[in-house]
Amino acid sequence: MEFDHIAIKSKNISNSVKWYIENLNCEVVYQDSTWAMIKCGGTKIAVVLDDQHPPHIAFKVKSSLCLPCSDDEIKLHKDSSSYYYGSDPDGNIIEWIVYAEDSE
Repeated sequence: MEFDHIAIKSKNISNSVKWYIENLNCEVVYQDSTWAMIKCGGTKIAVVLDDQHPPHIAFKVKSSLCLPCSDDEIKLHKDSSSYYYGSDPDGNIIEWIVYAEDSE
């Protein structure tokens, strides 16, 4: 397992991405009207609308067998990555993610 990204909420994806590019020299990995993935200093940040994804931290795992849930709780992102949202004892959202190209 390895750290993959942190997701922060935004009221407007385009405005947020523009701010991160101008102020932190981030680069866009992916962007649409509902979320964006940007890279800043080697770290990925997902910028999300609150009604699309919760703010969270994400860890990449190698296989859906490593997801701490039953098969019916596994969901798919637009890029075909598999994921599961769980939480720590304090209610912080944790995402376990498996990228299709990395899956064993």
